[in-house]
Amino acid sequence: MKVTIIGTGYVGINTGVVLAYLGNQVTCLDVNEEKIALFRQGKSPVYEPHLEETLQLVRGNIRFTSSYEEADIPNTDVIVICVGTPSLPDGNADLSYVRQAAESIANNLGEKFTVIVNKSTVPIGTGNWVEAITHEHFNGNLNNGERVDFNVVSSPEFLAQGSAMHDSFYPDRIVIGSQDERSIERLKDLFGPLLRQDFTPPPGLPRPEELTEVPLLVCDLTSAELIKYAANAFLALKISYVNEVGRLSDKIGANIKSVSKGIGMDKRIGERFLNAGLGWGGSCFGKDTAALVATARGYQLEMPIIKAAREVNYGQRTLAVDMLQEKLKILRGKHITLLGFSFKPNTDDLRDAPSIDIAKLLIQRGALVRAHDPVALQNARRQYGELGVVFCDEVEEALKDAEAIILATEWSQYRDLAWESVAPVPIVDGRNFLDRERLEGLGFEVIGFGC
Repeated sequence: MKVTIIGTGYVGINTGVVLAYLGNQVTCLDVNEEKIALFRQGKSPVYEPHLEETLQLVRGNIRFTSSYEEADIPNTDVIVICVGTPSLPDGNADLSYVRQAAESIANNLGEKFTVIVNKSTVPIGTGNWVEAITHEHFNGNLNNGERVDFNVVSSPEFLAQGSAMHDSFYPDRIVIGSQDERSIERLKDLFGPLLRQDFTPPPGLPRPEELTEVPLLVCDLTSAELIKYAANAFLALKISYVNEVGRLSDKIGANIKSVSKGIGMDKRIGERFLNAGLGWGGSCFGKDTAALVATARGYQLEMPIIKAAREVNYGQRTLAVDMLQEKLKILRGKHITLLGFSFKPNTDDLRDAPSIDIAKLLIQRGALVRAHDPVALQNARRQYGELGVVFCDEVEEALKDAEAIILATEWSQYRDLAWESVAPVPIVDGRNFLDRERLEGLGFEVIGFGC
C-alpha cells in the first residue's frame, strides 16, 4: 500500500518506519528540510531506542521529501497527518499545522479514493473540521465531472516516548474512528499485520510472548478523538493521585512505595503509573489535559478532577525545591546539581520537563545550577542556553563541588553511578529511584517523595 506520512516528529517517524517495515511503500513528508536531510542519511534528529536501526532495515520501502509534489499524493492510498498541535496560552491546541496539512493535501488530491488519517492528537471535532477545510480549500474542484473522493478518519496514537518502536509494533489496541466502510476496510488491511501479529519481529524488538493478536476498536470519529484525550487524562490522574497520597504519606510516616504496591496489587487498578515523584511531563499529558479542560469549557462544562490533577502535578516541581531549601535553609550561592534533564529516560525530549521548572526555581532562589543528561544536552543547550544552567557533558563534572543533588530523570546510569567517589551531600530523589540503603551507607541523606 502507498502511504504518505505528513510530519516526522516522534509519532510520524515511528509510524512511517513501522509501516515501511511491514512492506508498505512509505513517503515521509516534512517542511523542515534539515530533518529530511538527516533522515535521508539514515539518521534520526530525535532520540528513540531502536529507531535508527529499524530505519536502516527499511531503506528500500521509505523515502523522505519536503515537497508535496514529490510525495505523489494523487496516487497515495492513505495519508497520515502527524503534525504538532502545541498548546496555546488558553489551553486550546494550536491547529495551524493541521490546517496547513489539510490545505496542502487538498491542493494535491487526485481522482483515486484517499483515506486521510488524523493521528495527531487533536481536539474533539477536528476530523470534521479537516474534512470541511479540505473540501472548502479544494473549492468543489471537479475531476472528470466528479468530486475528488476522500474520507477523514481518526486513528489516535498511544505511543510512549522511550518505547515508541515497541509500542508501534506491539500496541495495546488500534482505534479506527470512521463510519465509512471503504476507509475502515482499507485501514484494516494497512494495520492487518499488527492486528494479526504475523510479521517477523525486527532485531532487538521481540514480540511479547503473551501477544497473539491486537484488539481493534471501530467507532465513530468523535469517539475516537475523545478516546485519546480521555486515556491520557486518566493516566495523568493516576500519577497525580499517587503523588497526593505521597504527600499524606510524608505527613503520617507511611512509605508510599509500600502503599503503591498494595494499591497496584488490586487487578482493577494495576501497578503502572503509581510511582510517586516529580510527576509527569512531556508532550502529551500536560497539553492533552489542558485541551480537554478547554474543550469542556466551550460546552459550559468544568473538569474539576482533571484541573486538580494538573495542580497537583505542577506543584510537585515546587515541592522538590522546597524540600531542598528546608534541608539547606539557604539556597542562595549553593551549588546544586540536576541529574537528568529530559522529561523521562530513553528520550531527548524536553517538552514540559520537570527539570526546567526546577532549574528556574533554583536560579530564582539564588542557586548555582549544573545539569547532566546522557542524551538531551544538545537540545538543552539549544533551547535553554540562556536559562543560566551550566550543562555538563560528563556527570563527574556536574557533580564536582555539588552541595546538593536533585535527581530529575531516572536514567539507569545514575542508579549505577560510582557514588563512592562523590562527596556525600543531600539528595532529593525526584523519582524514588536511587538505591537509598547504599547511598545512606555512604553518608548521603536521601530525601524521597512519600518515603
